Amino acid sequence: MYQPTDKEVYDLVNALSIRYFHKPFLHQVKFNHRLRTTGGRYIPAKKTIELNPKYLEIEDEFIGIIKHELCHYHLHIEGKGYKHGDQDFKRLLRETNSPRYCKPLPLQQKCKYVYKCKACDQEFRRIRRVNTNKYRCGRCKGKIVLQQSY
Repeated sequence: MYQPTDKEVYDLVNALSIRYFHKPFLHQVKFNHRLRTTGGRYIPAKKTIELNPKYLEIEDEFIGIIKHELCHYHLHIEGKGYKHGDQDFKRLLRETNSPRYCKPLPLQQKCKYVYKCKACDQEFRRIRRVNTNKYRCGRCKGKIVLQQSY
């Protein structure tokens, strides 16, 4: 998988900033390989945007993540409400057609065990084994049994 250089990522973020926000991006952007459950984050104290490189493969999603983080960035710079619950943030998301959340990545680790409720046929996929004598179905309180293991 091709990973762009820091300069190429900065140029992309700056181009999107000028296109959608009509303002340049003047601070640092970098990849954070430790991000697991999020597409990116804005760090107000450093005025830095960190992006998850795993989303590079999904171009539309990656652009959306950058636009979302730029909403945080520009509102913070202007001294307006830049947090997820703030009205200024929600309004700017709508104006720039930015996503509120990113789509989750496909599971990196597949489930090893599939359990099924005897009463309601609800399936439970787990990575770790479950003690079927101790746990019951969360839906109907029925007994669960191991259906398949990989």
